[in-house]
Amino acid sequence: MSIEMQLRAMPESEIREDWAWLEEFMKDAGDFDRFQAERRAGTAEAVEYHFPALHEVYRAACTLQGSHDWELPVFGGSPVYHATHNQPPFLILRPVQVREVAAFLAAVSFDDLWEAARPKVLPPFSAFDEAEVKGWFLTHHTDLRAFYNRTVPTGHAVVKAFWY
Repeated sequence: MSIEMQLRAMPESEIREDWAWLEEFMKDAGDFDRFQAERRAGTAEAVEYHFPALHEVYRAACTLQGSHDWELPVFGGSPVYHATHNQPPFLILRPVQVREVAAFLAAVSFDDLWEAARPKVLPPFSAFDEAEVKGWFLTHHTDLRAFYNRTVPTGHAVVKAFWY
């Protein structure tokens, strides 16, 4: 299994705030063909490997805009913990939060975020050309923006899983 953040949209009324149920629901996305079909349908998305650094890119918005909505796209949401707390929690974004994420991602300038975040984000990727690294993050940003924008009109919530 790769290191990634998976997101799946569904009606809030169908979500159980139970770690075991969420694990089963999110593991269903482990079926590659099913998950790709959900991505094409706009009900799922993933950010492989770079999601902690993408969080840092969005953190730059706090400095630029004074907004705390930057926390929502990656690590935002209500946590549902494993009973022993020895597993990453699942996060649930309520529909109102999904709208806040979509508004934030639509309003923010990725280039401005990148310029503010690059001193912190680039060092671990020093073996790569900056334009290539920036391109990775721009792709993640564009994909997340599209996912949240597609989810808003449905009124769905978003469940996030972090697989390490």
